Amino acid sequence: MTPIKGILLLAAVAALAGCVDNKTDKTVDRAIDSKHLSQLRAGIWIDPNGCDHWIIDDGAEGYLSQRLDPYGKPVCSGVAPPNTAIGPYKAGSPIFDPI
Repeated sequence: MTPIKGILLLAAVAALAGCVDNKTDKTVDRAIDSKHLSQLRAGIWIDPNGCDHWIIDDGAEGYLSQRLDPYGKPVCSGVAPPNTAIGPYKAGSPIFDPI
């Protein structure tokens, strides 16, 4: 192997090493009032297409996840008009949210 190829190989390995995910648990809130997200209350936001998304607002951060059926397809329940949020999605946090 030539020195140039060796340097290129070393640079490629170093670049790929930075891509490794540390597999942090995304179900835990790590902000000021840290707790497991299951302790917060979720609401539903209806997107412009009429499909549901789970939402949580703990006052400092917000969480959004598309609501899916057991087969992985979007749930479009019609529970509210598009671009509407319903439910107690701001419940469960002592942090004041001025919005």
